[in-house]
Amino acid sequence: MHLGFGLYRHMLDQEHLRFAKQCGATHIVVHLVDYFNQAGDGSDQPTSGGRGGGWGHAGDPDKLWSREELQAVKDLIEGEGLIWHAVENFDPAHWHDVLLDGPKKEQQIEGLKQTIRLLGEMGVAIMGYNFSLAGVYGRTIGTYGRGEAGGVGMEGFVDEEPMPDGMVWNMTFDENATGTAQRTRISSDELWERLTYFLNELVPVAEEAGVQLAAHPDDPPVPRLRDTPRLVYQPDMYQRLLDIVPSKASGLEYCLGTLAEMTEGDIYEATEKYAAQQKIGYIHFRNVRGKVPDYREVFIDEGDIDMVRILEILKKHDFQGVLIPDHAPGMACSAPWYAGMAYSMGYMKSAMAALEK
Repeated sequence: MHLGFGLYRHMLDQEHLRFAKQCGATHIVVHLVDYFNQAGDGSDQPTSGGRGGGWGHAGDPDKLWSREELQAVKDLIEGEGLIWHAVENFDPAHWHDVLLDGPKKEQQIEGLKQTIRLLGEMGVAIMGYNFSLAGVYGRTIGTYGRGEAGGVGMEGFVDEEPMPDGMVWNMTFDENATGTAQRTRISSDELWERLTYFLNELVPVAEEAGVQLAAHPDDPPVPRLRDTPRLVYQPDMYQRLLDIVPSKASGLEYCLGTLAEMTEGDIYEATEKYAAQQKIGYIHFRNVRGKVPDYREVFIDEGDIDMVRILEILKKHDFQGVLIPDHAPGMACSAPWYAGMAYSMGYMKSAMAALEK
């Protein structure tokens, strides 16, 4: 097992990389898309007191990630003595019609293939994705952690706002689009058919490139969100996804917090099942209290999950992947995000070291 760290595009600088390394990270997971909420802070959290609104605009649909752009990221990360392990999430501008079964679907799937081939050339092991129409929506922010530390959660599920035209994955890809909202109001079976097309097209390319596609579960894990269906909102649904195109190039971006929020199944049994299959790509190592529609994301050592037990299961099955902290509560100091992440990293590093002994 390896300790990693996740960074958004605006964090790809020497300061953040050195912070990650000082915390003990050896591997980096990169978001090449910045999610800016209404507060404009790129924190991947809803604004204070409200439910998660749009995360801003997708990128340029005519500019796929280039070889030069990816090489610059690789050079920056390796220049600090770290390993670029994964990319988390495609830019919605590059695959909105794959999700929507729109007129540019075939053109965009070819662009995704090009991206995967480039990542393979860069030595990036994993491409994380979340095959979701609505993305993350409906979370609240509050003092959910110990000592009134700020974090995100859900205080009763309210699905009151359907997806508008021109938006997918909670980001606007075209302000002038018309008719796209109708492509989101579909059945669950139709969404699974769209995923099947995606996997049939991309898994063979990923195999050849030496890249694993890793699927994130639905966050929050509810059957429908913003009048759109969801794919993986119970642990066993991951198996249905894996069985579509059985391959070492199709795996899981395993989010412990999201899986623990699900209303069915057992987090330890699920981890046993997927670790035994060697299907876990990398792990969002975070803790929660409660389940949908009422849960709180809390400090890594105060939630419902026995995190050490999870590590024991992973070790039993010789998990060789990367664990990264995720959604750590902000702490009461001048650098809340840094302090919260450092606390999580210290816990993880100590727990992993103790397990090895």
